[in-house]
Amino acid sequence: MKSLGQHLTHPTGLLRIYGFSLLITLVIWALVGAYNGVGAFVTVIILTLLEVTFSFDNAVINSRILVTLSRFWQTLFLTVGIVLAVFGVRFLVPIFIVTITAGLGFGEVIHLALNEPHEYAESLHKAAHIIDAFGGTFLLLVGASFFVDAGKKLHWLKKVERPMAVAGKLPNFTILTMMAMTAVIYLVNLQRYNVQERNAILLAGIVAITLHVLMEFFDKVSNGQKKSTVKHKVGMAAFTSFMYLQLLDASFSLDGVIGAFAITSSVVLIAAGLGAGAVWVRSMTVHMVRAGTLAKYKFLEHGAHWAIVCLGAIMLIRLYGVELPEWATGSVGLFFIALSIASSLRVAKTSTS
Repeated sequence: MKSLGQHLTHPTGLLRIYGFSLLITLVIWALVGAYNGVGAFVTVIILTLLEVTFSFDNAVINSRILVTLSRFWQTLFLTVGIVLAVFGVRFLVPIFIVTITAGLGFGEVIHLALNEPHEYAESLHKAAHIIDAFGGTFLLLVGASFFVDAGKKLHWLKKVERPMAVAGKLPNFTILTMMAMTAVIYLVNLQRYNVQERNAILLAGIVAITLHVLMEFFDKVSNGQKKSTVKHKVGMAAFTSFMYLQLLDASFSLDGVIGAFAITSSVVLIAAGLGAGAVWVRSMTVHMVRAGTLAKYKFLEHGAHWAIVCLGAIMLIRLYGVELPEWATGSVGLFFIALSIASSLRVAKTSTS
């Protein structure tokens, strides 16, 4: 009888996980090529590959949460979640942001996105400070919550992670630190932004902190009620984790949507290319869960969380006009992932020798 790992490396097992992604991707690419030509076809392939390459850390973080959910919720993650990821996060959310920041009607912004892509791209770039403030704050909270934990025993970068774990003994240390950081960002950005923009940055940071606190609260309350009775989360606990995954996806992806305008100004191609990539990232997440990847590579979670800490910091630093190349921003995640896998393999080899 085949083990789970053997099954998931067998072509049939892989097809069950990645077949849906392959089908959706081929359909998207075919439609783009048929209606927009060869140039658009090549562009959407590039965007898909970039999304997959630079989102591996997202898949690792997602798998840590998805492993607590049943097959039913994992299936929803791949189906309903895909609709939210493609149509919601990569198309509608940027439009809502432009609607709020530009003072235009929703219909007007839809018209801009579809018919005046250069003007839409300019409006979205003007809202970059809100995206950076929200995404940077939320991602830093996700990363810090993993490391600032008094009960954490396994450490990768011990000289840094052990003191962070000790800080977890202080009540609400992470939240209070992020609130202080948000206040500092608001006060120090006096000359770079006008009053309205500074207020928007402050509000975005507060919203990110609030959403993270609420998600953790509902998760703890729901888990506390059913902790010893079920193997996987159910009911409100499962729904909270599912929505938390969507927030993570949004925090990771909005920055990529802005960066994609350096490749094309077509919002349709961006949604198509990044959306196809998002489908593959979600299949990768499910594959990691079912193959037990996190158990096999003991420091992989650490590497992924360091990657999102760096990404969150980069987004907040951009508020001060410090712009890193897109390749550098994306490569940070790959660097930490590769390093953590190498460390995991080295430790495993040492323990068995």
